Amino acid sequence: MILAFDTSSAACTAALFDGAGACLGQVDEMIGRGHAERLLPMIAELLNGRAPRDILVGVGPGSFTGIRVAIAAAHGLAIGWGAELRGMSSLALLAAGANDDDDDDVAAAVTGGHGELFVQQFDAASLAPTSPLLNLPPADAAHAIRSELVVGSGAAQLVAARGWGEARELWPSAANALRLSTSQRALAPRPVYARAPDARVPEAA
Repeated sequence: MILAFDTSSAACTAALFDGAGACLGQVDEMIGRGHAERLLPMIAELLNGRAPRDILVGVGPGSFTGIRVAIAAAHGLAIGWGAELRGMSSLALLAAGANDDDDDDVAAAVTGGHGELFVQQFDAASLAPTSPLLNLPPADAAHAIRSELVVGSGAAQLVAARGWGEARELWPSAANALRLSTSQRALAPRPVYARAPDARVPEAA
């Protein structure tokens, strides 16, 4: 079995798959904050005593705190179960929820710190990335992202900044984890922040 989960956004989401890739169960909750308190009980309810052999964890970008909660939990569970642990792109997971066959590309846009957006484009069918992962102010993101369809918490800002396109406020769902391209669900299980954390070590005088 494969357990997938992501806490990079206001959503707390987990899903369990059998060896053939069929989804055995999923939980998607909008909780805003409190991922650390909700994630492990959610996983326990989903597993109901079963132990997966593989774990996929969302590595970001997104909420710094949320990403760290999921990755810390994933490492602990992997050790306890002797499971293989891999990371998956939280933006690709978000794009997977669009289920859009009318466009060649779909873009994911997530609000970050300092009024900036995490953005990336993906092929709508394969969900392979078609642009680099960027962290930009909305005005700059508007020039960098050319997909008609933009999804995520920052979609409305991006579409408003460029004056065209469709914005959908979607959230990641772990039930879409196995739809990701191989490269986007074989990442190192460590945080992808896309920009440096605000806290910095003081430079030596």
